Amino acid sequence: MKVHHLNCATMRPPLVAGGIVAHCLLIETDQGLTLVDTGFGTHEVSDPKATIDPLSRALLKPALDITETAISQVEQRGYTADDVRHILLTHLDLDHAGGLRDFPKATVHVLDTELEAATNPKGTKERARYPKAQREGVTFETHRAEGEDWFGFEAVSAIPGLPEDVLMVPLIGHTRGHTGIAVKGDDGWLLHAGDAYFYRGEVETPPSNIFALKLTAKQTETIREQRLSNVERLRELKAQGEVEVFCAHDPVELARLA
Repeated sequence: MKVHHLNCATMRPPLVAGGIVAHCLLIETDQGLTLVDTGFGTHEVSDPKATIDPLSRALLKPALDITETAISQVEQRGYTADDVRHILLTHLDLDHAGGLRDFPKATVHVLDTELEAATNPKGTKERARYPKAQREGVTFETHRAEGEDWFGFEAVSAIPGLPEDVLMVPLIGHTRGHTGIAVKGDDGWLLHAGDAYFYRGEVETPPSNIFALKLTAKQTETIREQRLSNVERLRELKAQGEVEVFCAHDPVELARLA
């Protein structure tokens, strides 16, 4: 499998020097193309007010550049939207699921608890983070958080229709159904940890953080104890050196891997 690291949304939240990215993966497999997350798509670029609420626009300050959309980057590599057969989502937050409608023939894989949170949100926070329009016309396939152990992580499972070296690694906490996606490429295992953490220093030894991102993580978390436990486990995994761990929003991690 060949893995491409993409930035599918540049954002410039206040007090975060250098801004943040939407680190997505484009995976070439014998079964066609697979995306991990989609960032913001063409609908957000053309009409941001339709799916990005005013508070999110103010806090994220997205660039909304058409060339950063996943579909544009797929086409730049000589493929079409129809070549993308599967999309694996770490979660359904609006800055991860924005490009779904650009790939109408793809099957979108999420944990069942994540789709439940999006379709039956509990409270204002969940309603704001899951705009219904982003899911219109999308074909979902849900998965349960159950399976085997993988580098000390539990309930890890392969995805039917994809190579066995593509795995869902549940990392509940940021949302009810948040998951990491592990991929074994030419250089070994990668773990896209989504929003399990926001800043590379969180999984370094000793850990460090940026105040604005630490506050953001706390404000957007759903299950605090599980989120913090996952950060500790990811730090241990990174220290072992057998898996390349990265999150969705750190531009330095993306630059190192791209």
